[in-house]
Amino acid sequence: MKTITCTAPVNIAVIKYWGKRDEKIILPLNDSISFTLNQDEMCARTTVAVSPSFTEDRFWLNGNSYCSVLFAVFLLLVYSIVLSRAYISVRRRASKRKLEGSIEDILNWHVHICSVNNFPTAAGLASSAAGYACLVYALGQVYGVEGDLSSIARQGSGSACRSIYGGLVRWYKGELDDGTDSVAQPIAPPDHFPNLRIIICVANAGRKKTGSTDGMRQTVQTSRLMEYRVKESVVTRTEAMMEAIQDKNWSTFCDLTIADSNEMHAVCLDTFPPCVYMTDTSHAVASLVHQYNEVKIARGDLNHKVCYTFDAGPNACLFVPGAVVKEVLALLLRTFPPGPSQSPTEYVKGIPAQSATLSKELMSLGDEDFEGGRLKYLIHTRVGDGPRLMLDAESSLLDHTTGVPKPTNGTA
Repeated sequence: MKTITCTAPVNIAVIKYWGKRDEKIILPLNDSISFTLNQDEMCARTTVAVSPSFTEDRFWLNGNSYCSVLFAVFLLLVYSIVLSRAYISVRRRASKRKLEGSIEDILNWHVHICSVNNFPTAAGLASSAAGYACLVYALGQVYGVEGDLSSIARQGSGSACRSIYGGLVRWYKGELDDGTDSVAQPIAPPDHFPNLRIIICVANAGRKKTGSTDGMRQTVQTSRLMEYRVKESVVTRTEAMMEAIQDKNWSTFCDLTIADSNEMHAVCLDTFPPCVYMTDTSHAVASLVHQYNEVKIARGDLNHKVCYTFDAGPNACLFVPGAVVKEVLALLLRTFPPGPSQSPTEYVKGIPAQSATLSKELMSLGDEDFEGGRLKYLIHTRVGDGPRLMLDAESSLLDHTTGVPKPTNGTA
């Protein structure tokens, strides 16, 4: 039995991917740019095992068992499309290498896959991106596949291609019908913006009412604003974002990030029927960011602005300069305190950080409703690297003798 365990990160887009020109192989209507988040706080972990003794393909996700799914429609899972696309693509590439005698003869063995997320699945936290990137990277390791894996990950979940790399990543939409030029490429290392921190405000850990796949399709079919976005605004904004990143122009970066998030959700509202992902709490977080930035702008402190972006969900992702992260955390804790049933010690997850004492000016920010429990919790993290290969046996989710999940990782 051959076993590989990997982890893969979540990524957060600052130029959004929303809408496909080809749904079958997942080709986007526009380029997108993202930040890969640190895996110590948020990641998917996947173990892939292949063995001549396995009698069928099996898959376990977050403790739930699914059988014989690797070559059929991947039903009942939180992932959005067919798992077999990614799996077959990796096998096809490995088969070509086999002709050169460079890999062992394991392509006909059945496979067992066990995957877990350490964050809410299907709640607007890019769980499918981390999950598919981890799956494709692990399969690539099992079959010895070299070269670009982002185009394979893309066919599982579009944004998964960006989680194949760390740091700042650009997914090129490509022009070819076969999608071979629609790939992700790293554009800057994780420390490009020194001491940058990310705070994710989890407003709802539950499942979304409208999934991204359905939402995108409806938007492309019905939104006139989407036509303008694809042809005009997002093209210009993407190049402006690339320039801001290259020049490390933080103020411009913040403005562009907020603008693109707002526009994506505007086209969602322009969809018929509308796709509504943000909640009252989401808007309250956005309003607080704008109020905070007004204070910074008035002081001429443009390098310490904060920006938000929302994926297809209610959770805000805040990009915060390290110098003001304690201040921003204190402001969030004051405006969105934990509820009576929430543990204050577990309310802020991730990187430990003490909150600062707020000035009188900052104490005046926020709405008048400081009711606790509007947010589930906060995740404090930073920019991180791409998928990791886990070499220690303890990290494996599958038992090395039976090939089924260990007792704490799933059920056989």
